Formats: sequence, C-alpha cells, structure tokens
Amino acid sequence: MSTANEIRQTFFQECDELLEALDDGLCEIDEGIADESFDLETVNAVFRAVHSIKGGAAAFGLNALVHFAHQFETVLDVMRAGELTPNDDVMKVCHRAADHLSDLVAAGRDNEIVEGELGTEIAAKLIGLVAGSECAEPGNDTESETFVFVPLGLPIPTNTDNGNQELTLSRFCVRFTPSAGLYASGNDTSLLFRELSELGELEVTVETDRLPDLKNIDPGESYLSWVVILLTEESEQSLREVFEFVDGLCELQISLDLDATMHEGPSDATKDVVDEARASTGVPEEESTSPTMVSASSPDSGTERAKPATGPKATVRVNLDLVDRLINMVGELVINQAVLTQCIKDAGLLDRGELSTSLAEFRNLARDIQESVMAIRAQSVKPLFQRMARIVREASELSGKDADFLTEGETTEVDKTIIERLVDPLTHMIRNAVDHGLEPPEQRRAAGKAETGHVKLTAAHRSGRVLIEVSDDGAGINREKVFQIAVEKGLIPGDSILKDAEIDNLLFLPGFSTAKEVSNLSGRGVGMDVVRSAIQKLGGRVSIFSQTGKGTTMSISLPLTLAVLDGMVVDVAGQTMVVPITAIVETLRPKAEDIHPLGADNQVVSVRNKLVPVIDLGVVFGHRRTPAPISDMVLLLVESDGSESWALAVDQIFDQRQVVIKGLETNYGHVPGVAAATILGDGNIALIIDPEETAHRSGPVADVGDRARLEEV
Repeated sequence: MSTANEIRQTFFQECDELLEALDDGLCEIDEGIADESFDLETVNAVFRAVHSIKGGAAAFGLNALVHFAHQFETVLDVMRAGELTPNDDVMKVCHRAADHLSDLVAAGRDNEIVEGELGTEIAAKLIGLVAGSECAEPGNDTESETFVFVPLGLPIPTNTDNGNQELTLSRFCVRFTPSAGLYASGNDTSLLFRELSELGELEVTVETDRLPDLKNIDPGESYLSWVVILLTEESEQSLREVFEFVDGLCELQISLDLDATMHEGPSDATKDVVDEARASTGVPEEESTSPTMVSASSPDSGTERAKPATGPKATVRVNLDLVDRLINMVGELVINQAVLTQCIKDAGLLDRGELSTSLAEFRNLARDIQESVMAIRAQSVKPLFQRMARIVREASELSGKDADFLTEGETTEVDKTIIERLVDPLTHMIRNAVDHGLEPPEQRRAAGKAETGHVKLTAAHRSGRVLIEVSDDGAGINREKVFQIAVEKGLIPGDSILKDAEIDNLLFLPGFSTAKEVSNLSGRGVGMDVVRSAIQKLGGRVSIFSQTGKGTTMSISLPLTLAVLDGMVVDVAGQTMVVPITAIVETLRPKAEDIHPLGADNQVVSVRNKLVPVIDLGVVFGHRRTPAPISDMVLLLVESDGSESWALAVDQIFDQRQVVIKGLETNYGHVPGVAAATILGDGNIALIIDPEETAHRSGPVADVGDRARLEEV
C-alpha cells in the first residue's frame, strides 16, 4: 500500500474514533439539558471532534464533508460561546447533523456520493440555529467554506516618500505550556511555531524551570514552556486558530501589548519593535499588560486556568488480518498441546512428576496466551449501540412516533467478529420495536402512557455467553392478529393449536409481516427471518417475550468468542462429543428412585424436588434407536437463558479441556443441535453441541417440561 493510501486509511480510522467521541459528547449534553448540568468542556470536545474531521477532510479534497462540517462547527462554536443554549430541538438538529456527518465520512471512505437533499435540509436547519443566536451576522454561515492557500507577507511601500502608506503592527506575547497528552496524541510544538512564523516576525524563548535532573526525567511527562513574541498584522483570533487542534491539551495565554501597537512606516517601525521584543523575551507573564488574557481550553473564562489534560493511553494500529492469523495460530497451539498430552498419556509417562508438572505449566501458559489474544479482539458494544441510536431516530421520524433510546451495559466486551455481524439483525430488531412495538401517540395517551415511547438496548455477560436484549414499552404482540395472518399466508394450518410462545415464534417465519403496506421500515416480511438466520450463523439463539399492554423483549444469546471455548468431552454411544462447560450447571449420577417415567417414551429426574426432563443424546443424534437405562448414565444438568432446565444423558465423561472451534457452515452446512466441531488431541473430530437447540430438537421436550411442572413433587 502506498504511503498516501496508508495516510488516508489512518484518517478514516481516526474519523471513526472522532465520530464516537462526537456521539458521546452529544449524549452527555442531552443528559444535562434538564438541570443545565452539562460541562462546557463537553461542548468544546464535540467542537474539536468536528473540527478535526473537517481539517483532515480538507487535506484529502473531500469538499462536501468539509463544507458540511464547517456549518456544523459554526453552530457548535456559537454554543460553546454561550450564545446558543442547548435544548431538545437544538440537540435533535445536532444529532441529525452528526448522522449526516457520519454518512459523508463513509461516502468519502468508499468514494461514493451522498444524496444532497437530506444534507441540504439539515444544513438549512443548522443555519437557522446560527441565525437565531445573538452573535449571528449575515454571511457567517458561509465564511471560510472555501479553503484557499494565500501567501502571507508584509506590504512594502514602493515609494518611501509617501508618508500616507502606513503599516499597523501589533505585538503579542504567547505563553504556551503543553501537557503530556499533547505529545501522546502525536502533536509537535515546532510545527505550531512554524505556523506562527507565517503570521509575522517571531521570537521564541524556552523556559526550563520545571525541568528536573536527568535521572528524574519521566519520558511521558512535559516539562518545557515557551514564550513567543510575535509582531504581526493579524488579529488575536488568527493566533488562536493556530492552536485549535491542541485545544484542551495545553495551557495557552495570549496577551496584547497595547503600548507596542505601531502605526508607522514599515522600515523603521519594524526594526524598533523587533529590537524591543528581543529585549523583553525574558519578561515574566505577570509583568506584561494583558487585558485579553484567556485560557485556550475555556474561552468563556478569562481568569481560570485549564487543568492540563491527561494524555490517552498509547495504542498501536494493527491490521485485523494479522490478529486473525495470530488467533488461528493460538488455536493450533491449543490443539498441539492436546496432542502432546495425549501422546504422553498413551506412552504411560503421565505419572512422572517433573513431566506432569511441565505439561501442566504448558497447558496454563497456552490458556494465558489464548486469553490475552482473545482480549485483543474483544471490543465493547458501545460503537454498535451508538449506531442503533441513529436507527431509533430515523425510525421514529419515518413512523411519526416519538421514541427515547436507552442503553445499558455499553462496556460489555464481545469478539469483534460478532459485533460486526450483529449490525444487520439489531437494525431489524430496533426498527421492528419502533414501527410495530410502540403505539402512535394518540393510542398511548388513551392507554394512560406517555406520548414518548421507550426503546431499550442492553448487553451483559451471563453464564459464559453474551445476552443482548431489545425491549419496548409498547402494546405487546397481538397474538390473535399474528395467528390470523400466518393462516392467511399459508404458513400454518387454520386448525393449529399453538401456545403463546409458539405464536410469538411465527414472527421469525420467512415472508411473515403484520404491516398492511410496504414502507421504508417494514412490510416485506424479511426482517425477523434475517435476524434468526444471522444469529444462528453466529452460534446464537433469539427469543421473544411479550406482555399485552406492557411491551415486548427480544433476546439474543451469543457465545463470547468464535475461536476457543472450554468444553466437557463426553462419550455418547461410542461417539466423542463436546458440551460447552458454560452451559453445564452440574453433573450427577441419578439414583433409580429419582427417575420417573412420563408418558410412553419420556423420563424425568428429580433434582432437589424439581422434575427435569431427561434427553438421551445418543437417541437425539441417531447413534442408538432406544434410550439406554438412565441409571447407568451420567446426567449433565443444563439451563437455557429462559431458566428452563434439561438433563443431557451421556455414557461417560472423558475430560474437561479447551477446544478450538471450527465452523461447519462454510464447508458443510448447519446441523440442528450442533454448534460447531473441533479437533481432539488424537486427531479425531468431535461435534460441539448446542444444548438448548438439542433439547428442542428432541421433540416433546417442551411438553415434558410442562407436564413435569404440573407433577412436581
């Protein structure tokens, strides 16, 4: 890849981080509107994010992005100056502007063109906000939209006898103290001084008072300060623009020496002022006259000094393909460790103390490496949740329903691959929650609810898996309507007798839709079917829980990673299988008196006065025709996310070990009840089962569970 392309790619990666910071800042402002508790620094951070995107976009000629970002930052500049007070209407426009800014960034990355109608509408609203502020002036919204580099220079009179040609020069004293965060973010002070030198005559003096002895120097700290004397025609605002990209990462004070402002011919005046500046470079800050001294990080406060910002943690960007290769190699390491263990066991050397200890250390080291590598790919769901916030806003606008978006568990970490593949299913679920879940405002009023509905997105770790839920406070599922539509579309027979849970699951059938008309949100009957298919490909499950008049919750249960898992290796009718250890609550050998028949072909086991259905894995997967005696088998008690319990009957337990997940879908296809496969230490392939799907595959398990609950002892 060429250097130019690498720089371009880095810019768009930084844009993703800046857009995330932009969304965080806008949400913080939203939360502080009611009690006016939002921090002015938050507004400054939002402004800096948009300004940084604009500056980078200008370097790559992304004019549409530059133009819109300029209009957006104009509004934010007015807001941080205190001349535009954030309220619900203002923030709605800002959120829409942030969404469009994200679209423009994505279009620039893919060399595409965004339709201008929406951008024009949002830009008009931004201009309206500026026009309504106290500082608005005609033409402010279009100022500096076109970036043209113009050489700077001092006008030199051609006729020295003409005393009417005067040059207005001002002397500024700039005191600049960078924080450690300035250097950590890749900035260079020399570049700032170089840009200042383009504005006029420059004298720079470094202050080393805070510099410690060499042995006490911390490479990550900042000890130097600079005093800059600048003789220029430019205004103070021009000087501050030089330091915009480091705003908040330094202490900056700019003072104007009014007594040194000259209105004389350039030849002698320039020399005199420069000589005076050279003589005064060592003058302390308090001895200079400073009626306009302002902290750069707080434009509204002329006396408070900003606290130096702490620098971000050092990071390094690595190609994702390299991380995937590393993960694959770690997987092979785990397999080789299992092979080595098996070879030592077969050779009868496992009893040797030194060899056994070394093998255990090798196993622990392989586990630590695997966990560390997986942590590299682990990513919080926060960026995904932020994308869903936009979906709620768009769906709310299209459906004419007011909806608040709530999140919980944004710091939950999931494998990056899973996060990427969750975008489409979550988008469908969020749109469904707004379009079908929430009632229109008039219906909510009639039901005694607030006109604004709530859509909540949560994430949490539970039993070694990731549970993601989308819930709304709408009317719930109209099961009679769902059943009737399914019959009309020929999806089920008209005489079917279905339970509530079975009717709810009809929503996942291909072609099913409750929408009367096809719209931009729904009506084509593909949404929930896509959700289920996508989740199943990830080795996950999706379920629905609904209460009439109170709302609906859709749950997604996913594995933490797609690479390695802890499993229990078991024997099932002569076949080796793996059960995820996170799904197992306990193991037990049942007593004969604890086993009870239920119906003609089913059995339940009593576990602490609770009857649990027993599922013979050998029968489910076709390895034997009739169930084996339960009293001779080992039972694995497993629970689903919905707190349902089953007892999986296996012939014996071999071992508990880490196994590398190998997907079946790419080369074979989905097998009901089977999540994936793995390679054991002896080279054989073992199937990794999905306990919950296996239980439902067994046929009458649900009926067994219902009947067992009625007959609990």
